[in-house]
Amino acid sequence: MNAKSMIKGLLGSVLLMASLGQASAEQIKLTISTWAPPSHGVNATMFPWMIKQIEERTEGRVTAELKYNLAPPPAQADVVSDGLADISWITHHYTPGRFPSALIADVPGMGGSAEALAVAYWRTYEKFFKQANEHGDLMVLALHSHGDGLLHTSRKISSLSEISGMKLRIGGGVAGLVGDALGAVAINVPAPKVYETLASHAADGVLMPMEAKKGFNLTEVAEHTYKMPSGFYHTSMATIMNRSKFESLEERDQAALNELFGEELSRITGRFWDEFDAEGLEALKADPDNTLTIASEADQAIWAEMTAEITQNVIDDVAKTGIDAQAAYDFFKSELAKLDAK
Repeated sequence: MNAKSMIKGLLGSVLLMASLGQASAEQIKLTISTWAPPSHGVNATMFPWMIKQIEERTEGRVTAELKYNLAPPPAQADVVSDGLADISWITHHYTPGRFPSALIADVPGMGGSAEALAVAYWRTYEKFFKQANEHGDLMVLALHSHGDGLLHTSRKISSLSEISGMKLRIGGGVAGLVGDALGAVAINVPAPKVYETLASHAADGVLMPMEAKKGFNLTEVAEHTYKMPSGFYHTSMATIMNRSKFESLEERDQAALNELFGEELSRITGRFWDEFDAEGLEALKADPDNTLTIASEADQAIWAEMTAEITQNVIDDVAKTGIDAQAAYDFFKSELAKLDAK
């Protein structure tokens, strides 16, 4: 009986050790908080790609899943900071004053691809903005922007002069300065509410990139698009992670993910935004009720003058934080030009 008890005890120990080993090897699942609709390119394409990369680079030890409606867009940074989610993407100007340096990436007239802009933005952040620690305990995984901001309206617009007095949904930040310069009446609603705002005729149009024609179904409620070739504005965004959660991962997984995060993830995310714009343009072309009007050369010259004033105002505001805003802007533009020339 003693021998049998000893064997049972040994078997129990072996099973317990096997169970503990299995528990320690369990896959870590990160939570990604997101706020755009599931059909939006970020959720349908970009995040699934990133999740696959996380799995491959950690050899399956880490994965992630999307969670919708954990909080409205302006609260995403706090959701991650408080640990309610591990990762999210934020629009900097949704929380005015919290990320002042981000205004540099929003200025009109930048032009260029979203991919080139994202890389130039990351390099500018590393050189000029990171030391300001505006993101606090949030780990910045990537910086990016959508493509050129355009004007989408329910009635066709052929010139800048027709915009004055129109009720436009404007996201804030530099886009708000653009709206003021154009003489528009600003309607402030979050991006997920744009469709119903336009459908109810509470607004005449919206300032958004081309991707919104598909991502937010603007082909149905804002059929006419007016494009300024240099862009009306951009929107600074970041993919962020809870730093404590990242540091809780195994060192080998931290090292593997650090090879993805930063300039590389910024580059790929920017490339996705370019693809989203292309898909939006195809959606516009496929709908016979939709039109695209390119600003005339005369209007482009007028806009260039407006742009110079807006940009200087942004540089002056960012300089108040102690950042060398003029040097940062010049570096950003220089890097963007070099990258776009490749």
